[in-house]
Order: sequence, then C-alpha cells, then structure tokens
Amino acid sequence: MTKISVPSVLFMVFLLMGCSGEGPDAAGEGAGPLWVKTVSPRATDDWALTLSGEVRARYETPLSFQVSGRIIERTVDAGMVVEKGQTLFRLDPRDLEENLRAARAEHAAAESALALATSDLERDRKLLQENHISRQAFERQQLVEREARTRLDATRSRVELARNALQYASLNAPAGGVLTTVTGEAGQVVNAGQTIAMLAYHDDREVEVYLPEGVKPPEQGSLLLRGQAQRNITLREVAGSVDPLSRTLRTRYGIGDDSGDLSLGSIVKVRFTLDHTDSNTLGLPLGALDERSDGAFVWVVQDGKLHRVSVKVLDMGPERARISAELKADARVVAMGTHLLREGMSVRELDQ
Repeated sequence: MTKISVPSVLFMVFLLMGCSGEGPDAAGEGAGPLWVKTVSPRATDDWALTLSGEVRARYETPLSFQVSGRIIERTVDAGMVVEKGQTLFRLDPRDLEENLRAARAEHAAAESALALATSDLERDRKLLQENHISRQAFERQQLVEREARTRLDATRSRVELARNALQYASLNAPAGGVLTTVTGEAGQVVNAGQTIAMLAYHDDREVEVYLPEGVKPPEQGSLLLRGQAQRNITLREVAGSVDPLSRTLRTRYGIGDDSGDLSLGSIVKVRFTLDHTDSNTLGLPLGALDERSDGAFVWVVQDGKLHRVSVKVLDMGPERARISAELKADARVVAMGTHLLREGMSVRELDQ
C-alpha cells in the first residue's frame, strides 16, 4: 500500500481552498453593498401615548400622635375600613395625667397668690387715703397684684394644654376611609408627629401617572379597563417640577364618581392623545433607533452611503418612537439592524 506523507496532504488542502475561493476575505468588502430596509419618517400630529398608572385616593393623610408616649393599644390593621372618630391607637396616659395634676396645682397656687395680692392692694388703698403709706408703696403693690393676675392666666393656659394633651392620648380617625398602611405597634414609644398609619379617605379615586420629561400633561385621557372598556379621566394636579432621578413629571387624573370599583394601589393603563404641531416631531419604528454611548441617532441613506443623524427621543410606544430631528420629508432611514452599521458604509435599499 502506498504511503502519503503529511506535507503532501497539506499541499492538497491549500490547493482546494484556493480553487474554491472560500478564503478568509471572501465575505469582506468584495461581497457588495449591504442590503437594508428603509422607511420615511412621518409627522406625528396626533400621538397616542399609553402609560401605567396607580389608583390612589385624592386625600391620603399620614396619621400620628400630637404628643409623645408609649402605645398601649392598637385596635386596627392595614386594609381595615374605619369611620370618622373611630379610635385607632391609645397611648399610656399616666404621664399626661400627672402633667395635668401639676398644672392644676400651679393654677390653684396662682389663684391663692392673686387673692392675697388683691387683698393687700385693697388694704393699701385705704392706707393711702389716710396717708399712712406713700404712693410709691401703693404702686408697688399694684404691680404685685398685676403680676399675680398674669401668672394666674398663664397657669390657666397650662391646665388647658395639659387637658388637651390627655385627650391626644387617643388617636382617632379624622375621616372615614381605608388604612393603607399601619406601622405602630403596642409597646412602641413614638414621638409627636411620627407617622404610624396612612389613611386613604372615602372619596373619588384618582390615577397617578408619571409623564416623560418634555411631554405637556394632556387635559383629558382614557382609563383602559378590562373587556375593551374605557373611562374618561381629567387632569387635576401637576407636580411643580420634574423628578430629579426618574426625569418624569408626576400628575394626578380624576376618575369621577363611579370609581369605587377600582381598588386602591392597583396598576392600570391610561392612554393620552398628544397634539404636536412641530414639523421636527416625527415618528419612526423602534428598530430605527441606534443608542450607543454618545446618544440616540438614526442612519440615513444618501447616494448609497450611510450618514448618522442625531435625534432626541421624546417618548416611545409599543412599536414606534416619537423623535425630534431635522430630517427631510423624503429622507430614507434604516428601519432595523442598526447595530451593524457604520458611517459611510455602502448600502442598497430592499425596495430598489
């Protein structure tokens, strides 16, 4: 049997590769211009923007005690429906009761001091009429009586404050509603003003929506419900500034009187129709956007070559994006596969 050497085998392999043309450079520039799918941007006079929102109560009040103390009783849980005036928490009243007793004792002492000062003043008045004391001594006694009267008024106010503080030992619901959160626990020591529950009032529901920066809040919108049902919503409140972290604008839309079937905290979809008259506001497929480290841009085909045009993304829908850019009406923009492109690349459009 004839033996074939290794150098002979390698020579035959290289010879076959050279004849077939399947070398490393066969798929390079010699393959011809890249085929691309292009579209023309179109103006967006009316742009439907769909966002998610959260159902909230119009009035949501953090509940807290007006005095400090230790909670000894909690009568509610999160999610409970409460009525106006219902007791939710109670503090240990012993310290508050002692403060009230001390204030009443000071008041009693002030009353006695005023009675004594008044009696001395009447006596000095008679002595002055009989020229047994000087006017200077009489006027000094007048000041003592006035001071005692002022001290009595101060102690009367302290008694009223201590009485009110004792009443504040019970935290009652300011209105009927639903307790969305409850954090206070029996045995916990709380400070005055420390939030221990959140009350959502029984009133009209609203939808809280965060709009993208640069979008003017529409006056009207639609709440999308199950079964293709819709409900009109009306703008009620707009935040004074854009959130510095999310770069969005918080808005509140009223749902109306028939909003009781919407659960608090549920996530819903809302749709807005945005009006635009700016000729530079255009719509393109999402695949036409190329976002790299230096910002968003699109690829425009001119004379068979690619050129990059920077754009500003205003908002995006499920399939299309709304951009602001200086593009001609007959511009041809690459619709997909933008990550494969580079400046000056030769391309051919699929529809040509």
